[in-house]
Amino acid sequence: MITKFKLSPCCLALISIGVLTISSELYAREFFNPAFLTDLNGSDVSPDLSAFEVANSQAPGKYRVDIIINGTVVDTKDVDFFSTAEQKASYLNEAGEELKLYPCLSTEELSGYGIKVKAISSLKTNANGCVIISSIPEASVDFNFNLQKLELSVPQAAVSSTVRGYVSPDEFDNGINAFYLNYRYNGTSSYARDNGLSDQENHSVNLLPGLNIGPWRIKNYTTWNKDSYDNDSNGKWDTIYTYAERNIISLKSMLTLGESTSDADIFDSVPYRGAQLNSDDYMDAESIQGYAPVVRGIAKSNAKVIIKQSGYVIYQSFVPPGAFEITDLYSTGGNGDLNVTIEEADGTQQNFVVAYASLPVLRREGSLKYSITSGQYRSSDGSVDYTPFSQATASYGLPYNTTLYGGFQAASKYQSVAIGVGNNLGVLGAVSLDVTQAWSTKQDQDKISGQSVRIRYSKNLNDIGTNIAIAGYRYSTSGFNTLSDVLETYRDDYKYYYNDRVKNRTEITVSQSLGDKLGYFNIGGVMEDYWNQRRRNNSLNVGYSNSWSGITYNFNYSHSRSSTDYEGYGRNYSTDNIFSFNINVPLNFWMPNTWATYGLNTSDPGSTSNSVGLSGLALADNNLSWNLQQQYDNRDYSSGTAGVDYKGTYGEIFGSYNYDHNWQRLNYGINGGIVAHRDGITAGQSFSDTSALVKAPGVNGTRVVGNTGVKTDYRGYAIVPNITMYRRNDVVLDTETMPNDVDLDTTVATVVPTRGAIVRAEYSGKKGIRALLQLVDTHNKFIPFGAMVNLASENSTNNNSGIVSDNGQVYLAGLPTTGVLLVKWGNSISKQCTVNYQFPGSEKVNGIKQGQFICR
Repeated sequence: MITKFKLSPCCLALISIGVLTISSELYAREFFNPAFLTDLNGSDVSPDLSAFEVANSQAPGKYRVDIIINGTVVDTKDVDFFSTAEQKASYLNEAGEELKLYPCLSTEELSGYGIKVKAISSLKTNANGCVIISSIPEASVDFNFNLQKLELSVPQAAVSSTVRGYVSPDEFDNGINAFYLNYRYNGTSSYARDNGLSDQENHSVNLLPGLNIGPWRIKNYTTWNKDSYDNDSNGKWDTIYTYAERNIISLKSMLTLGESTSDADIFDSVPYRGAQLNSDDYMDAESIQGYAPVVRGIAKSNAKVIIKQSGYVIYQSFVPPGAFEITDLYSTGGNGDLNVTIEEADGTQQNFVVAYASLPVLRREGSLKYSITSGQYRSSDGSVDYTPFSQATASYGLPYNTTLYGGFQAASKYQSVAIGVGNNLGVLGAVSLDVTQAWSTKQDQDKISGQSVRIRYSKNLNDIGTNIAIAGYRYSTSGFNTLSDVLETYRDDYKYYYNDRVKNRTEITVSQSLGDKLGYFNIGGVMEDYWNQRRRNNSLNVGYSNSWSGITYNFNYSHSRSSTDYEGYGRNYSTDNIFSFNINVPLNFWMPNTWATYGLNTSDPGSTSNSVGLSGLALADNNLSWNLQQQYDNRDYSSGTAGVDYKGTYGEIFGSYNYDHNWQRLNYGINGGIVAHRDGITAGQSFSDTSALVKAPGVNGTRVVGNTGVKTDYRGYAIVPNITMYRRNDVVLDTETMPNDVDLDTTVATVVPTRGAIVRAEYSGKKGIRALLQLVDTHNKFIPFGAMVNLASENSTNNNSGIVSDNGQVYLAGLPTTGVLLVKWGNSISKQCTVNYQFPGSEKVNGIKQGQFICR
């Protein structure tokens, strides 16, 4: 029988008096009298609700909160909150009220948020290593439980000046020690349709093994290829590179030992076997990577600064009165001038424009990028000598939007020096100019010298929507050679070696916006000629693209013309013109995740072809892609293809069939990744340089949000293929695909990997039965609202607990099939009881066991 509750006459009288006499001057704090919860017989069933009497006073435990310091969200994470009732220290909020629930933040965490913990002599921690925020002079903390916001107010003098998106090096995680292997196999079986051709088989394997030990990354790339016409029946193995690298956080740099390629910012990239030390811009906050101008101004009051580009707000912040500098604008590649507005406290505004154009060589004011390489020249051709060489380059951002850059290369047969300058000229755009002087001695030739001059330009014309992405011109004298040009001549078969040397090269790329509904137009061209032959190459590319109601289409035209005259054999001309049109139409109205395509391609010389096709995605996670295409041309030739690609928990498998008038082909393959770690071996999809390993024991078959086809394996492990280095990454498990017998403390793990790291994303929780119980006493009365329920087990590590709500209901997770529950709503024996439960036979709804149990 359901017990009813009523308010006693005494309580009604007290409420009436309170309504008539309440005064804000007499107000102390909100209070709920548990004595109101009496049954019809007047029996006292009131629980002890003292833990909930004060605002923001909730049950201690772990809560996922936004951490806000001085009004800025710096992190979102799980924070342990403890009850201050058991502590000797006083914990106050900004209003001077004592908090009953207090966050446990370590000195390392506060340091990561930019608080100068080492400079605060008065800073104290409790026995658990949690910082007492009030021990920081003039600092306070407040926890808004309803909004799950943890707000800290800290004097500006105690906070380091940080840029947007800054992640403290203290948070960088070098990941786990592990051996891994990325692999890919491709096979092609070709069956001849023409009697003059023979069937063929082609097979290739790509292996990228690696070993991570602390900050060290040891990497290798090995290939195997076998064709039907190979003389070696076992195929051919090749090693592309082997090297070890590690980060040096204090220098914001990477050290590489082994086989790799040099930096290509100033000189052409050179393959080497040796050592390289170079700066790693990814260690900087995203807001100070690349180039952006410094915005300077003067505020008359506490003002709001708003910066817009192309009509979009890209930055806003508050500044104190006086001169200010904004140095942490995100780099946008120079897509238009910056419109700056200073809104004063009285509503008045100042407006001005900061011109913004950029080139790859430009650096922010005060930033340095460098690279130092030393080793042997490593050619892909084994007959080339391993000549020692060294190279160093650097670029530095100076005031007035200027960047100075340069470097040198040195070998016994080659030396070069380069110097250059780049500048954002405001309304005139961005320009850079550099000169390289080289001295070289090719095999069996005299020493010569030469120069190469390069100029580059970029400008965005916002008013008409035109962007000159980059325009460049390079002139090289007849005596100029690159390092590779020279060292490649030192080979056994030098008399057969030949390389072209460019004399002039001009290139330009321009894009034009035609408005919101009219699409985009782009044009690009390259012209070049050579010293050692009468050869010219000219190319032109023109394109237009647009979309309407989900339909995308584009037109493209390309023209190329080359002429050669090798040693007086006469000039030979080669000209190609290609036009194409493509349209992609979504068929979501009839077939979800399906698209129809049409393509027209015509070439001169050549043929004209038309193709139609269908493509789409299937399965719940869209991890099966498929495509069908049929093509016809004006020579009565036809061809077609059909293919599928499936991405799953343990890797990717793909296959296709295609045909033309000469061949029928079957293409097939697999690729994936394997990680061997201290907890075993985990297989998954192939992963990039930086990845995460999910560890959620018992949580099998659960999808990782944002990663197509990635699910935890039978043990609860998964490889997350792509995460961002030196940034906070949230690895989220999908609750919809989680097993019914699992209840995690949190489904989000935040990781900050270094370059090349495999970081562990670990989850904890309760595994067992989830249950919604209705508890009654021996008189069939509901257990009081607010009563605490705990699993009685000496070996329990799951912290199974809950609070009784209306009608004696309580939700618990991670319960064994049978057990004992301790129920308590007061300190006296009369306000405690136990429940012996057994679940078999109880009702199960949506994976949750339900039933009524007697508390004795």
